[in-house]
Amino acid sequence: MGLSRITLANFRNHAATSLAETAHFNLLVGENGAGKTNLLEALSLLGPGRGLRRANLGDLARRSAPGEAPGAFAIGASLSEAGALSARIGTYTEAGQPGRRLVRVNGAPATAASLAEWLALSWLTPAMDGLFTESAGARRRFMDRMALAIAPDHARRVNALEAALRERGKLLEDRADPRWLDAVEAQAAEHGASVARARADLVLRLADELSALPPEPFARPALTYRPGGPMDETALRAELAKSRPRDRAAGRALTGAQRDELQVEMAATRQPAASCSTGEQKAMLIAITLAHGILAAAGRPSVLLLDEVAAHLDPLRRTELFRRLREGRAQVWMTGTELAPFDAIRGEAAIWRVSGGGVERV
Repeated sequence: MGLSRITLANFRNHAATSLAETAHFNLLVGENGAGKTNLLEALSLLGPGRGLRRANLGDLARRSAPGEAPGAFAIGASLSEAGALSARIGTYTEAGQPGRRLVRVNGAPATAASLAEWLALSWLTPAMDGLFTESAGARRRFMDRMALAIAPDHARRVNALEAALRERGKLLEDRADPRWLDAVEAQAAEHGASVARARADLVLRLADELSALPPEPFARPALTYRPGGPMDETALRAELAKSRPRDRAAGRALTGAQRDELQVEMAATRQPAASCSTGEQKAMLIAITLAHGILAAAGRPSVLLLDEVAAHLDPLRRTELFRRLREGRAQVWMTGTELAPFDAIRGEAAIWRVSGGGVERV
Protein backbone atom coordinates (compact mmCIF):
# COMPACT_ATOMS: atom_id res chain seq x y z
CA MET A 1 0.00 0.00 0.00
CA GLY A 2 1.29 3.46 -0.81
CA LEU A 3 1.43 6.25 -3.36
CA SER A 4 1.26 6.03 -7.14
CA ARG A 5 0.66 8.47 -10.03
CA ILE A 6 2.39 11.36 -8.26
CA THR A 7 2.37 14.82 -9.85
CA LEU A 8 4.05 18.09 -8.88
CA ALA A 9 3.33 21.42 -10.54
CA ASN A 10 5.41 24.54 -9.80
CA PHE A 11 6.65 23.16 -6.49
CA ARG A 12 10.12 24.35 -5.40
CA ASN A 13 12.39 23.68 -8.41
CA HIS A 14 9.95 21.22 -10.04
CA ALA A 15 7.97 22.86 -12.84
CA ALA A 16 6.11 19.71 -13.89
CA THR A 17 7.17 16.37 -12.45
CA SER A 18 5.38 13.02 -12.65
CA LEU A 19 6.26 9.68 -11.10
CA ALA A 20 4.40 6.48 -11.96
CA GLU A 21 4.82 2.74 -11.51
CA THR A 22 6.03 3.11 -7.94
CA ALA A 23 7.19 0.16 -5.83
CA HIS A 24 7.76 -0.83 -2.20
CA PHE A 25 11.24 0.73 -2.43
CA ASN A 26 11.50 4.02 -4.35
CA LEU A 27 14.89 5.66 -4.87
CA LEU A 28 15.57 9.29 -5.83
CA VAL A 29 19.18 9.68 -6.93
CA GLY A 30 21.00 12.86 -7.95
CA GLU A 31 23.48 15.52 -7.00
CA ASN A 32 22.98 17.84 -4.05
CA GLY A 33 20.52 20.57 -4.97
CA ALA A 34 18.93 18.56 -7.78
CA GLY A 35 15.50 18.48 -6.10
CA LYS A 36 15.44 15.11 -4.31
CA THR A 37 14.48 16.47 -0.90
CA ASN A 38 11.97 18.78 -2.59
CA LEU A 39 10.19 15.66 -3.83
CA LEU A 40 10.14 14.17 -0.34
CA GLU A 41 8.84 17.48 1.01
CA ALA A 42 6.03 17.42 -1.54
CA LEU A 43 5.03 13.92 -0.42
CA SER A 44 5.13 15.00 3.23
CA LEU A 45 2.55 17.70 2.43
CA LEU A 46 0.03 14.99 1.55
CA GLY A 47 -0.58 14.80 5.29
CA PRO A 48 -1.58 17.40 7.90
CA GLY A 49 0.90 20.04 8.99
CA ARG A 50 3.67 21.99 7.34
CA GLY A 51 5.70 19.10 5.95
CA LEU A 52 9.18 17.89 6.72
CA ARG A 53 10.76 21.35 6.37
CA ARG A 54 7.97 23.24 8.19
CA ALA A 55 8.21 25.89 5.47
CA ASN A 56 5.83 28.76 4.87
CA LEU A 57 3.39 28.10 2.03
CA GLY A 58 4.52 31.23 0.21
CA ASP A 59 8.05 29.81 -0.06
CA LEU A 60 6.98 26.57 -1.78
CA ALA A 61 5.82 27.77 -5.19
CA ARG A 62 8.40 27.78 -7.95
CA ARG A 63 9.66 31.19 -9.06
CA SER A 64 10.85 31.74 -12.60
CA ALA A 65 13.04 34.66 -11.53
CA PRO A 66 14.51 35.93 -8.23
CA GLY A 67 12.20 38.33 -6.45
CA GLU A 68 9.15 37.20 -8.38
CA ALA A 69 5.92 37.15 -6.39
CA PRO A 70 4.93 33.65 -5.20
CA GLY A 71 2.54 31.84 -7.48
CA ALA A 72 0.54 28.66 -7.03
CA PHE A 73 1.66 25.07 -6.68
CA ALA A 74 -0.09 21.69 -6.73
CA ILE A 75 0.78 18.21 -5.46
CA GLY A 76 -1.34 15.15 -6.18
CA ALA A 77 -1.10 11.39 -5.72
CA SER A 78 -3.22 8.28 -5.95
CA LEU A 79 -3.46 5.91 -3.01
CA SER A 80 -2.97 2.25 -3.78
CA GLU A 81 -4.25 -0.55 -1.54
CA ALA A 82 -3.89 -4.23 -2.40
CA GLY A 83 -2.93 -3.32 -5.94
CA ALA A 84 -6.01 -1.18 -6.58
CA LEU A 85 -6.42 2.60 -6.51
CA SER A 86 -8.50 3.63 -3.50
CA ALA A 87 -8.42 7.44 -3.62
CA ARG A 88 -6.87 10.52 -5.18
CA ILE A 89 -5.57 13.14 -2.76
CA GLY A 90 -3.98 16.51 -3.41
CA THR A 91 -2.97 19.81 -1.86
CA TYR A 92 -2.45 23.12 -3.62
CA THR A 93 -2.53 26.89 -3.47
CA GLU A 94 -4.16 29.39 -5.82
CA ALA A 95 -2.73 32.49 -7.46
CA GLY A 96 -3.33 35.56 -5.33
CA GLN A 97 -3.62 33.51 -2.12
CA PRO A 98 -0.17 31.93 -1.65
CA GLY A 99 -0.65 31.56 2.10
CA ARG A 100 -3.89 29.56 1.93
CA ARG A 101 -3.54 25.80 1.62
CA LEU A 102 -6.34 23.90 -0.11
CA VAL A 103 -6.96 20.16 -0.13
CA ARG A 104 -9.02 17.82 -2.27
CA VAL A 105 -9.87 14.17 -1.77
CA ASN A 106 -11.43 12.38 -4.74
CA GLY A 107 -12.08 15.75 -6.34
CA ALA A 108 -14.04 17.17 -3.39
CA PRO A 109 -12.81 19.93 -1.05
CA ALA A 110 -11.42 18.62 2.24
CA THR A 111 -9.36 19.78 5.21
CA ALA A 112 -5.64 19.23 5.70
CA ALA A 113 -6.38 17.42 8.96
CA SER A 114 -8.58 14.91 7.10
CA LEU A 115 -5.57 13.71 5.07
CA ALA A 116 -4.45 11.74 8.12
CA GLU A 117 -7.52 9.54 7.71
CA TRP A 118 -6.27 8.45 4.28
CA LEU A 119 -2.50 8.28 4.62
CA ALA A 120 0.03 7.76 7.44
CA LEU A 121 3.35 9.55 6.92
CA SER A 122 6.69 9.20 8.71
CA TRP A 123 10.04 10.71 7.85
CA LEU A 124 13.66 11.02 8.89
CA THR A 125 15.86 13.82 7.56
CA PRO A 126 19.34 15.15 8.38
CA ALA A 127 17.69 18.20 9.96
CA MET A 128 16.33 15.89 12.68
CA ASP A 129 19.79 14.76 13.80
CA GLY A 130 19.73 17.29 16.63
CA LEU A 131 16.31 16.22 17.95
CA PHE A 132 17.66 14.99 21.31
CA THR A 133 19.59 18.20 22.00
CA GLU A 134 16.97 20.66 20.76
CA SER A 135 14.15 22.19 22.77
CA ALA A 136 11.32 20.14 24.27
CA GLY A 137 9.02 21.77 21.72
CA ALA A 138 10.81 19.96 18.90
CA ARG A 139 10.25 16.63 20.63
CA ARG A 140 6.57 17.47 21.22
CA ARG A 141 6.15 18.12 17.50
CA PHE A 142 7.96 14.82 16.86
CA MET A 143 5.48 12.99 19.11
CA ASP A 144 2.50 14.75 17.55
CA ARG A 145 3.52 13.88 14.01
CA MET A 146 3.92 10.21 14.96
CA ALA A 147 0.68 10.21 16.96
CA LEU A 148 -1.25 11.02 13.79
CA ALA A 149 -0.48 7.50 12.56
CA ILE A 150 -2.44 6.13 15.51
CA ALA A 151 -5.09 8.81 16.03
CA PRO A 152 -5.96 10.80 12.85
CA ASP A 153 -7.93 13.28 14.98
CA HIS A 154 -4.82 14.22 16.96
CA ALA A 155 -3.88 17.25 14.83
CA ARG A 156 -7.30 18.82 15.42
CA ARG A 157 -6.93 18.33 19.16
CA VAL A 158 -3.46 19.91 19.20
CA ASN A 159 -4.70 22.91 17.20
CA ALA A 160 -7.73 23.29 19.48
CA LEU A 161 -5.52 23.16 22.58
CA GLU A 162 -3.21 25.84 21.20
CA ALA A 163 -6.18 28.06 20.31
CA ALA A 164 -7.71 27.66 23.78
CA LEU A 165 -4.41 28.48 25.49
CA ARG A 166 -3.96 31.60 23.35
CA GLU A 167 -7.47 32.75 24.26
CA ARG A 168 -6.81 32.03 27.94
CA GLY A 169 -3.61 34.06 27.79
CA LYS A 170 -5.49 37.07 26.39
CA LEU A 171 -8.19 36.78 29.05
CA LEU A 172 -5.59 36.59 31.83
CA GLU A 173 -3.78 39.63 30.46
CA ASP A 174 -7.04 41.59 30.26
CA ARG A 175 -8.11 40.38 33.73
CA ALA A 176 -11.38 39.24 32.19
CA ASP A 177 -14.47 37.92 33.96
CA PRO A 178 -13.57 34.63 35.73
CA ARG A 179 -16.59 32.99 34.13
CA TRP A 180 -15.02 33.49 30.70
CA LEU A 181 -11.84 31.92 32.00
CA ASP A 182 -13.83 28.98 33.35
CA ALA A 183 -15.25 28.35 29.88
CA VAL A 184 -11.98 28.56 27.97
CA GLU A 185 -10.15 26.50 30.61
CA ALA A 186 -12.77 23.80 30.21
CA GLN A 187 -11.88 23.65 26.51
CA ALA A 188 -8.14 23.69 27.23
CA ALA A 189 -8.54 20.88 29.77
CA GLU A 190 -10.63 18.76 27.41
CA HIS A 191 -8.21 19.06 24.50
CA GLY A 192 -5.11 19.02 26.70
CA ALA A 193 -6.09 15.75 28.35
CA SER A 194 -6.85 14.22 24.94
CA VAL A 195 -3.47 15.32 23.54
CA ALA A 196 -1.66 13.96 26.59
CA ARG A 197 -3.42 10.59 26.35
CA ALA A 198 -2.56 10.29 22.64
CA ARG A 199 1.10 11.08 23.29
CA ALA A 200 1.26 8.66 26.22
CA ASP A 201 -0.34 5.91 24.12
CA LEU A 202 2.08 6.59 21.28
CA VAL A 203 5.15 6.34 23.52
CA LEU A 204 3.81 3.18 25.17
CA ARG A 205 3.24 1.49 21.82
CA LEU A 206 6.59 2.64 20.46
CA ALA A 207 8.33 1.29 23.56
CA ASP A 208 6.57 -2.04 23.07
CA GLU A 209 7.74 -2.24 19.43
CA LEU A 210 11.28 -1.22 20.38
CA SER A 211 11.47 -3.82 23.14
CA ALA A 212 11.00 -6.55 20.52
CA LEU A 213 13.91 -5.32 18.39
CA PRO A 214 17.47 -6.60 18.87
CA PRO A 215 19.85 -4.18 20.63
CA GLU A 216 22.22 -4.24 17.64
CA PRO A 217 23.20 -3.06 15.10
CA PHE A 218 20.96 -0.04 15.82
CA ALA A 219 21.25 1.22 19.39
CA ARG A 220 17.90 0.52 21.03
CA PRO A 221 16.37 3.57 22.72
CA ALA A 222 14.24 3.56 25.86
CA LEU A 223 11.36 6.06 25.67
CA THR A 224 9.53 7.72 28.54
CA TYR A 225 6.65 10.16 28.29
CA ARG A 226 6.87 12.98 30.87
CA PRO A 227 3.51 14.76 31.16
CA GLY A 228 3.62 18.51 31.74
CA GLY A 229 0.55 18.44 33.94
CA PRO A 230 -2.42 16.33 35.01
CA MET A 231 -3.61 13.92 32.32
CA ASP A 232 -7.12 13.78 33.80
CA GLU A 233 -9.44 16.43 32.38
CA THR A 234 -11.02 17.37 35.70
CA ALA A 235 -7.68 17.60 37.48
CA LEU A 236 -6.17 19.66 34.66
CA ARG A 237 -9.08 22.09 34.71
CA ALA A 238 -8.65 22.56 38.44
CA GLU A 239 -4.90 23.09 38.07
CA LEU A 240 -5.40 25.71 35.36
CA ALA A 241 -7.85 27.62 37.57
CA LYS A 242 -5.46 27.45 40.52
CA SER A 243 -2.52 28.65 38.41
CA ARG A 244 -4.09 31.83 37.02
CA PRO A 245 -1.96 34.31 39.06
CA ARG A 246 1.27 32.45 38.26
CA ASP A 247 0.41 32.06 34.57
CA ARG A 248 -0.59 35.74 34.29
CA ALA A 249 2.82 36.74 35.66
CA ALA A 250 4.64 34.26 33.38
CA GLY A 251 2.66 35.22 30.29
CA ARG A 252 1.93 31.57 29.48
CA ALA A 253 0.40 28.43 30.95
CA LEU A 254 2.96 26.54 33.02
CA THR A 255 1.02 23.31 33.34
CA GLY A 256 -0.51 21.03 30.74
CA ALA A 257 0.32 19.14 27.55
CA GLN A 258 2.14 22.16 26.10
CA ARG A 259 4.86 21.38 28.69
CA ASP A 260 5.19 17.66 27.88
CA GLU A 261 8.58 16.08 27.30
CA LEU A 262 9.82 12.95 25.55
CA GLN A 263 12.73 11.41 27.43
CA VAL A 264 15.05 9.19 25.38
CA GLU A 265 17.89 7.07 26.75
CA MET A 266 20.08 4.33 25.34
CA ALA A 267 18.44 1.19 26.68
CA ALA A 268 21.69 -0.71 27.30
CA THR A 269 23.40 2.00 29.37
CA ARG A 270 20.51 4.31 30.45
CA GLN A 271 22.62 7.19 29.16
CA PRO A 272 20.51 10.18 28.04
CA ALA A 273 20.33 10.40 24.27
CA ALA A 274 21.52 14.00 24.38
CA SER A 275 24.81 12.80 25.90
CA CYS A 276 25.38 9.97 23.40
CA SER A 277 27.61 10.22 20.34
CA THR A 278 26.16 11.55 17.10
CA GLY A 279 26.38 8.05 15.63
CA GLU A 280 24.45 6.57 18.55
CA GLN A 281 21.85 9.33 18.32
CA LYS A 282 21.38 8.64 14.61
CA ALA A 283 21.01 4.92 15.26
CA MET A 284 18.37 5.56 17.92
CA LEU A 285 16.48 7.92 15.60
CA ILE A 286 16.42 5.22 12.92
CA ALA A 287 15.22 2.64 15.46
CA ILE A 288 12.35 4.93 16.54
CA THR A 289 11.45 5.67 12.92
CA LEU A 290 11.37 1.98 12.03
CA ALA A 291 9.23 1.15 15.07
CA HIS A 292 6.84 3.94 14.18
CA GLY A 293 6.68 2.67 10.62
CA ILE A 294 5.34 -0.63 11.95
CA LEU A 295 2.60 1.16 13.89
CA ALA A 296 1.76 3.51 11.02
CA ALA A 297 1.26 0.68 8.54
CA ALA A 298 -1.82 -0.63 10.32
CA GLY A 299 -5.14 0.25 8.69
CA ARG A 300 -4.15 2.85 6.09
CA PRO A 301 -1.61 3.26 3.31
CA SER A 302 1.67 4.19 4.97
CA VAL A 303 4.68 6.00 3.54
CA LEU A 304 8.16 6.33 5.03
CA LEU A 305 10.43 9.13 3.76
CA LEU A 306 14.16 8.69 4.42
CA ASP A 307 16.40 11.54 3.28
CA GLU A 308 20.11 10.70 2.86
CA VAL A 309 20.02 7.85 5.40
CA ALA A 310 21.69 4.90 3.67
CA ALA A 311 24.90 6.71 2.70
CA HIS A 312 25.73 7.48 6.33
CA LEU A 313 25.44 3.88 7.56
CA ASP A 314 28.14 1.24 7.60
CA PRO A 315 27.44 -1.89 5.49
CA LEU A 316 26.17 -3.91 8.46
CA ARG A 317 23.62 -1.31 9.54
CA ARG A 318 22.63 -0.62 5.94
CA THR A 319 21.89 -4.30 5.37
CA GLU A 320 19.81 -4.44 8.54
CA LEU A 321 17.95 -1.27 7.57
CA PHE A 322 16.98 -2.71 4.20
CA ARG A 323 15.93 -5.99 5.81
CA ARG A 324 13.58 -4.29 8.24
CA LEU A 325 12.16 -1.99 5.57
CA ARG A 326 11.59 -4.96 3.26
CA GLU A 327 9.63 -6.78 5.97
CA GLY A 328 7.50 -3.72 6.75
CA ARG A 329 4.26 -2.74 5.05
CA ALA A 330 5.13 0.92 4.59
CA GLN A 331 6.09 2.17 1.15
CA VAL A 332 9.63 3.57 1.35
CA TRP A 333 11.11 6.62 -0.40
CA MET A 334 14.86 7.20 -0.07
CA THR A 335 17.29 9.73 -1.49
CA GLY A 336 21.00 9.51 -2.27
CA THR A 337 23.68 11.11 -4.39
CA GLU A 338 24.60 7.77 -5.97
CA LEU A 339 23.18 4.29 -6.45
CA ALA A 340 26.01 2.33 -4.84
CA PRO A 341 24.60 2.38 -1.27
CA PHE A 342 21.37 0.86 -2.62
CA ASP A 343 22.93 -2.07 -4.49
CA ALA A 344 21.25 -4.59 -2.18
CA ILE A 345 17.73 -3.41 -3.17
CA ARG A 346 18.41 -2.07 -6.65
CA GLY A 347 16.71 -5.00 -8.36
CA GLU A 348 13.45 -4.53 -6.45
CA ALA A 349 13.25 -0.73 -6.42
CA ALA A 350 11.72 1.92 -8.64
CA ILE A 351 14.54 4.37 -9.38
CA TRP A 352 14.48 7.94 -10.66
CA ARG A 353 17.44 10.16 -11.43
CA VAL A 354 16.71 13.73 -10.33
CA SER A 355 18.41 16.64 -12.04
CA GLY A 356 17.57 20.32 -12.15
CA GLY A 357 14.04 19.81 -10.94
CA GLY A 358 13.32 17.04 -13.45
CA VAL A 359 13.14 13.26 -13.07
CA GLU A 360 14.05 10.42 -15.38
CA ARG A 361 13.23 6.76 -14.75
CA VAL A 362 16.35 4.60 -14.48
